[in-house]
Amino acid sequence: MTTETARTDPLAYLAQEIRALQEQSLYRPLAVMDGPQAPETTMDGRPVISLSSNNYLGLATHPHLVAAAAKAVRELGVGSGAVRTIAGTMALHEELERRLAKFKHTEATLVFGSGFTANSGVIPTITTDADLIVSDELNHASIIDGVRLSKASRAVYPHKDVDGLESVLREARDKGGPRGSYRGILVITDGVFSMDGDIAPLGGICDVAERFEAAVMVDDAHGSGVLGRNGRGTVDHFDLNGRVDIQVGTLSKAIGVLGGYVAGRQHLRDFLVQRARPFLFSTSHPPAVAAACLAALDVLESEPQRIERLWENTRVFKGGLETLGFDTGISETPITPIIVGQAETAQRMTRALFERGV
Repeated sequence: MTTETARTDPLAYLAQEIRALQEQSLYRPLAVMDGPQAPETTMDGRPVISLSSNNYLGLATHPHLVAAAAKAVRELGVGSGAVRTIAGTMALHEELERRLAKFKHTEATLVFGSGFTANSGVIPTITTDADLIVSDELNHASIIDGVRLSKASRAVYPHKDVDGLESVLREARDKGGPRGSYRGILVITDGVFSMDGDIAPLGGICDVAERFEAAVMVDDAHGSGVLGRNGRGTVDHFDLNGRVDIQVGTLSKAIGVLGGYVAGRQHLRDFLVQRARPFLFSTSHPPAVAAACLAALDVLESEPQRIERLWENTRVFKGGLETLGFDTGISETPITPIIVGQAETAQRMTRALFERGV
């Protein structure tokens, strides 16, 4: 007969980490939404005005998208049933990728499960220890994680500093890396930076990259559906189609659904299909998601007034905040930070606003 002893929790340190977050006013409980993703909804049981979603154009509840998703469920079911490389590529997936490529003015696109996995998947897939990655210091976490997963050498240039980028590239050309001259150099930047809402100087970045024969990758998660003709994004906004080698976009912000994609040349897509681990080992999107994304592209092309309304709302909202004395930083886009200085102050303001229905 054995005596059972209480098993200690080997993950008890996580509770300590949580307490530390709470003490620093950095712990965020999940607010539960009971209604649709709309400007006015219900959260934690109370009606609120939502100012914190990334549903830029209201497409998450657009009747055209809802109808397309419902039709796909009725005709094709709720799941795809496999990864893309075995039996999970549906005609809807291929159609969506063709439409996205046309929309982004690229040869091809490949859809991933999310924008995060698109970034964290493409970067280590196309680089080796013979390459160099040069990244803006304020790039998104998914880019940072992708760079960490890569075996390439890495360098960081000051935020939006084209001269700083040129210095890094010149040093890379003159000195090389641990194995001599780099096989390739990949310059990565957000198109629109998600925290401050400022826009990357893509024209200058492309000019410098071309002088040093470096490839350019732009994460346009917050530019797609917001900037450019019919929301084609930051690259189109600056009329740089054909000069940016890799565009990463999301289907879960302005598009209003779910997923991410990589747009570029055909051989980029073909290589990612063979080697990108998040693509190879993830079940493909349900048919309803692909159908709704296709419907969203229809809306972007047929209802440009939605983007115009977004920008008008942005001007009114920022103007009102500035009149009240709030600091909205350096934002050039609908992303509107309100800078209050301390995390504790931000938490206190968040609670006060929520109590008042915002």
